[in-house]
Amino acid sequence: MTLAVLAPAKVNLYLHVAPPQPSGFHPLASLMVFADIGDQVRAEPAGDLSLNIEGPFGEGLSNGPDNLVMRAASALLEAAKSPSGARLTLVKALPVAAGLGGGSSDAGAALRLLRSMLGLKIDDAGLQAVAESLGADGAACLWARSVTAEGRGERLSPAPPLPPLPAVLVNPGVPAPTGAVYRTYDEMGAPGGADRPDPPAISTPAEAAAWLERCRNDLEAPALKLEPRIGHTLDALRARPEALLTRMSGSGATCFALCATQEAAQSLAARLARDHPGWWARACNLGA
Repeated sequence: MTLAVLAPAKVNLYLHVAPPQPSGFHPLASLMVFADIGDQVRAEPAGDLSLNIEGPFGEGLSNGPDNLVMRAASALLEAAKSPSGARLTLVKALPVAAGLGGGSSDAGAALRLLRSMLGLKIDDAGLQAVAESLGADGAACLWARSVTAEGRGERLSPAPPLPPLPAVLVNPGVPAPTGAVYRTYDEMGAPGGADRPDPPAISTPAEAAAWLERCRNDLEAPALKLEPRIGHTLDALRARPEALLTRMSGSGATCFALCATQEAAQSLAARLARDHPGWWARACNLGA
């Protein structure tokens, strides 16, 4: 029996980043939401643990023990003291290293799927501990629920109430390595701060966009300095009347636009696909 689960794209509606601490880590505050599109993880029981990678963005990815899905699965089986194995398949539909939390979301999906399929005796706290060991986004991406993340990204609290947000995700097909973006941020003087804004009552996408305009992504400027084509993507989104708010997600290079309706998001994504055939553009709902 093969089971499958969505590993949804993660979007940082805002990302406020403070200068690094002596340890080298940057305190942050971020409102993280998840889309109704993403990668897919499939699993079936097997004698040992293996990973096959498919999909439009799967070419060239390692399926060895360094892959985050394999790391997650191995850590889970060790924590659960289970001799079981699984044949895993990752269908990579999201761009790689794109600011969408793809690797962490894939790992979180694998953890949930394997616990259920294999009947592992590990509770939610134990599962979250495994996810946290994989990286800063690990805990948030495990449950794929809207959260506010603080500290290094490990301190999670419920997100403020938001309506489902029609959106378009756009990636221009260029890399924005997280380490390089943070180094450039530090070279620019790390001008941001890990402030957590308190939103008013929000009931419509337009109200959400108006509040988020007062927030920011502190990594956007260094990412644009490293890769100007991210700026071209933001300009293309801002030029369209459907876009209520445009911003880069995470450390890039994916950008997003919030729209008033699903129809507006679908229209914008179709227009971008026509005008920029080399870009990846998808309409979705955030936080649905």
